[in-house]
Amino acid sequence: MSTSPRTELLLVRPLLASDFLSELTALLHSSYGRLARMGLRYMATHQSEAVTRERVEGGTCLVAVDGGRIVGTILFRSPEQTAGCSWYDRPEVASFGQFAVDPAIQARGIGLRLLRDAERLALASGAHEFALDTAEPATHLVDWYTRLGYRFVEHAQWSHTNSRSVILSKRLPDDLHPFRRHTIRPASTAPAEAAKAHAGFLGQRE
Repeated sequence: MSTSPRTELLLVRPLLASDFLSELTALLHSSYGRLARMGLRYMATHQSEAVTRERVEGGTCLVAVDGGRIVGTILFRSPEQTAGCSWYDRPEVASFGQFAVDPAIQARGIGLRLLRDAERLALASGAHEFALDTAEPATHLVDWYTRLGYRFVEHAQWSHTNSRSVILSKRLPDDLHPFRRHTIRPASTAPAEAAKAHAGFLGQRE
């Protein structure tokens, strides 16, 4: 009998001050392990807890929680927080990164739910495009994002990686733009209040 969590019952919320960054960092290392074994040096394959803290402070970190355990995460960056290449520097582009799901329960919809919630944050931020970067040799990831409507925009070379990256982006649907009336407050500045504010917007369920 499977003991994997039911996706619709997972709690998706902003990272709280009471969450352990050591747990989040371990999840990242584990989730990116396959990429590390491919010889790809993503930041998340080896980053320290201090780097995890620095990165989550640069955006809104969402986590998927099952039974009190963090089993997935995604880091949303508003257009104001997105920069580093010509596409990221455009004022209408939001982005995401540090996207991970526990390898033991991947391919069961958890990552897709996190991504959809991050897309809603992008809409609320006023973005028209939602972008990411990933290593060019990680063709399985490029294919997955392509199936979800993301398209190739440009290449980038980051100083911390050992391979060329591709920038993929998705045009956000105009018919969902009423979400932009919401104001996004980073969870790192007011954890309890941010969690309450996001609860209805993200459709959280215990």
